[in-house]
Amino acid sequence: MSLLGGIRPPITVLSVLLLALAGFTALSLGSVREDKLSEAVLTSQQHFAEDGAIALRASLDESVTDLDRAAALFSAGKPAAPDAVLDRIGSVYQKWRGTAVVEIASGRLLAARGENLPLTAVDRTKLSGEDGLAPRMVKLPNGETRLLTLSLLSWKDQPQQLLVASSSLRFPGISLGNFRSIAVVAEDGAVLSDDGIPEPEMASTPGQRDEVKHDTRQLRSFAKTAAKRAKANPLTVKEPGSGGFPGVSGSLTGGESGGDRAVAGYARLAGPEAGVGTDATSLQLTVVAMVNVAQSAERTSDAFAALVLAGALLLVGGLVIAVLIATVQRPLITLFLDSRRLTRGDLARPVAVPRGGEAARIGTALERLRHQLLEEGDDDAASAARSRSGSGRRGGPLRRTGARTLVAVCAVLLLAWCAPLGLLVNRAGDDVVVPQQLVSDQRERTDTLNDRIRRALNEGHADLLSVASLMGEDTDPAHMRTLLDRTLQEHQRYQSLYVLDRSGKVLSQSGGGPQAIEGKGPRKEPIAVHAGGKEPVVVGTAEIPGRDGTAVVGEFRIDFLNSLLRRPGLGEIRVVDSKHRIIASNSGYRAFQKLGDDRLDALVEGSALKVGMSPRPGSVLYRSGGDHVIAAAAPFDGGGAAKEMDWTVVSWQSVKGLAIHEYSLQNRTVLAGLLGLAVGAASLGWLWIVVIGPLRELARRAESLADGDRRTVLYPRNHDEVGAVTRSLEIIRQQLQQRQQQRKQAEAGGKPSSAPAGRN
Repeated sequence: MSLLGGIRPPITVLSVLLLALAGFTALSLGSVREDKLSEAVLTSQQHFAEDGAIALRASLDESVTDLDRAAALFSAGKPAAPDAVLDRIGSVYQKWRGTAVVEIASGRLLAARGENLPLTAVDRTKLSGEDGLAPRMVKLPNGETRLLTLSLLSWKDQPQQLLVASSSLRFPGISLGNFRSIAVVAEDGAVLSDDGIPEPEMASTPGQRDEVKHDTRQLRSFAKTAAKRAKANPLTVKEPGSGGFPGVSGSLTGGESGGDRAVAGYARLAGPEAGVGTDATSLQLTVVAMVNVAQSAERTSDAFAALVLAGALLLVGGLVIAVLIATVQRPLITLFLDSRRLTRGDLARPVAVPRGGEAARIGTALERLRHQLLEEGDDDAASAARSRSGSGRRGGPLRRTGARTLVAVCAVLLLAWCAPLGLLVNRAGDDVVVPQQLVSDQRERTDTLNDRIRRALNEGHADLLSVASLMGEDTDPAHMRTLLDRTLQEHQRYQSLYVLDRSGKVLSQSGGGPQAIEGKGPRKEPIAVHAGGKEPVVVGTAEIPGRDGTAVVGEFRIDFLNSLLRRPGLGEIRVVDSKHRIIASNSGYRAFQKLGDDRLDALVEGSALKVGMSPRPGSVLYRSGGDHVIAAAAPFDGGGAAKEMDWTVVSWQSVKGLAIHEYSLQNRTVLAGLLGLAVGAASLGWLWIVVIGPLRELARRAESLADGDRRTVLYPRNHDEVGAVTRSLEIIRQQLQQRQQQRKQAEAGGKPSSAPAGRN
């Protein structure tokens, strides 16, 4: 018999798969336990740390790029005095704590602004090396860490100068909320900077001082553990095919204190794309975010229900297997043995005719053929044989319960177990417990993303101011084009850069064609939105000193804003204007389309209300269409050119996708039901194709042969039980055909042939 054909393999495989599915149901559903700390909370802290790593990496790389670009723009023009260089840089960028210009040959300090820089940490003899100008971290005498960024000022026939800027390793615009702390960790696990934990001397009571000391110790413990884990290869710590953060990240759990448990997320600084390093990633820094989370009571009532479901599957599976063996497998094997017996000439014993279905029709036909082989082929004998063989004729009652009906009954039995699992059992209803920490994290992460977008626009406007400061009354269009081309090449945020005079004429241009020219001079607003096209165009404007009414204009790519919104674990994200029209999104949208949700509109309006001196981000948990939704809104708040944009970042996500106990149990229950459907469909479909279909065709051919059709040759299609019965019927057909020829020869007076009956 064929290894994949026949009646035994499908039934055997179905038995094994149902047994495995029962084990999976018992183990999978029984292991979904509501621990004291939800897995969704741990995942949320991991995403929070990833946000911090993205913000820190972008800030550090932006500082390096801005300093290099400023030095290159100064070097491309006429020689400038060191004090003038620092004054102009300081008027455009306020991100550095201190700046200085040093003559490389002599080491003489030419100019300085801000805090004193540890210039002795810079080895001037190695600046020409491969990593001579790479940013480096130095520690100040007071224990604080500074990042030194270096760039060169070079003019013809002038001594080469070194431009140095220092910045702290603090996070730009990270919204910590209440009771959260965040730290930058070095490769050896040392905490370089932290925020969120007050100094011990700021605590007013002994209990608060003890709490501060406890949190400080816990954060340093997390820092050492995270530094070790962050050294792993990202490909080994992430599941295959998982997207999101391209670097190493994870979550940690700490000790309990007052009913709360300390949890932390960590993330290694990684480039914007997997495998792409930057100046910031070369520092080997790790971000650790820690928060104390209230624990819930543990629930362990799922194991018994899982055992009940597994036991029910065993009963249903046992019944299905018993039906298939009793009504399909055994009758078919019996027919196979009886048909071979008839071909060997053993005609004494009657054929064991099964009780019903196609097997009964084939058995009746074999019994009739046995009588015909016993020389009872005349009309009276054939009628008697048909009478003795029962109701095997076409249209008789044996057809009422065929193999198709039996397979359908088996499918219904399996469906009776699978369907409730997908539709009724362990459904998450109104009693779903959503941790409050998830709602808070949605708000804080949305606020952090809001600040990142605002800062990106401010940085873009600062670039335009820097370019405009290098243009004057005598700057010709060719030199303008050089400055615009260099800026467009170094920053991917612009789709077009051009210089516009007061009459609306474009003096110089780089990149794509201008889309926001309205036939008049530059806008007065530093950043505005042009809504005249099919998509919004964000326009930044910086007036050129000394040329009244002439300005450098930059049009931001909308894809640049959309790329900033791709944050895992925040769901759907939209940037809306004061009229709640969509400007940017992390998924498909139509420009200037409304949010289309009254609750989201109300949340945006509520977050825009000032609490004290400024508006505050808000978050809410509500039901929508039978599902829980976490939503948050954060309005633009802070300084810079983008402050007047009056935009709001809105995010929302369904709780179904989070690792919450009720939804995890529901998802695994649905998975068990779907697996049951797949097992039943695959095994019964296999049985139908290999056995049931050929068996029905065999029954029709066997009845035709028994009714006297001696001309139709029976070809076996498969090497299995059905094929074996088909071969036996073909041998019987040849035997009957030879006897019929011999009888005709005898009646015609011819000499009977002495040749034996043919066999195949």
